[in-house]
Amino acid sequence: MTPDATAAAHVFDATTEAFETDVLQKSLQTPVLIDFWAEWCGPCKTLGPVLEKLARAYNGAFLLAKVDVDKEQQLAAAFQVRSIPTLFLVKGGQVVDAVPGALTEGQLRELLSHHGIEPAAPALAGIPGDDAPVAEAVTVDPQAEVARLRSETAGDPGNDELKLDLALALLRTGDTAEAESLLNGLPANLATDDRTVNARARLGFAALVKDAPPLDALRASVEAAPGDLKARHLLGTRLLVAGEAEPALEQFLEMLARDRDFEDGLPRKALIDAFRVIDDNALVGRYRRRMSSLLF
Repeated sequence: MTPDATAAAHVFDATTEAFETDVLQKSLQTPVLIDFWAEWCGPCKTLGPVLEKLARAYNGAFLLAKVDVDKEQQLAAAFQVRSIPTLFLVKGGQVVDAVPGALTEGQLRELLSHHGIEPAAPALAGIPGDDAPVAEAVTVDPQAEVARLRSETAGDPGNDELKLDLALALLRTGDTAEAESLLNGLPANLATDDRTVNARARLGFAALVKDAPPLDALRASVEAAPGDLKARHLLGTRLLVAGEAEPALEQFLEMLARDRDFEDGLPRKALIDAFRVIDDNALVGRYRRRMSSLLF
């Protein structure tokens, strides 16, 4: 599926006649972000592409409903829209947030994250039928991938997408210093890319454990003082970096259960960052639901 088609699958024009079905009923299953806009509105034209980019990046974690205020004046009046663009977030059939103005991509991500909306795993490009062959998984040697991408980057030094791919490959080999240098040199349009955000999360976890006590010492600290959330955070981070994803998530979830506001919401941030770097979608989905049950 092309990027435009992927976005279109999660974006639709909302009308007064179909609002109950298309927005309120759908919001019982999936949050719906409503964008009130108009053709003549300059800020709307700035915000629109960013919203559609996020609709694509979030893979159906939310739906984007576009409302042209000139064509749907009854809807605009019902929501008491006084300026455009204005966004409304609907969950469970209820409006849970309203924000006027053209937000940046970072602000939009923060808005969604505040309501527990994080990017979903991308759908498969094609679902094979009963008689269709299923492709076998291909294992890639991380060092060989780094070598390949180094060669391609050398041949096309202006290709920032290749540099991002190389940074991600370097992270998989543990070369955080060069990966960070490449990420720092990316242009603004790639600095907010989901892959870059995920890479930054990986770097953050690696930096945390650089001078942290060893696993056994952290386990002993947490066992002796279960309420020591700093030690528990380091333990979870150590486990995550070591590839023990589920035990790590358990530590972060326990932090959230004990004190969600610890160090300005560190438990929730640790969980969200962990979700970004863990490849097991089923595991992430299970713990995302557990996190939501504690938060909401």
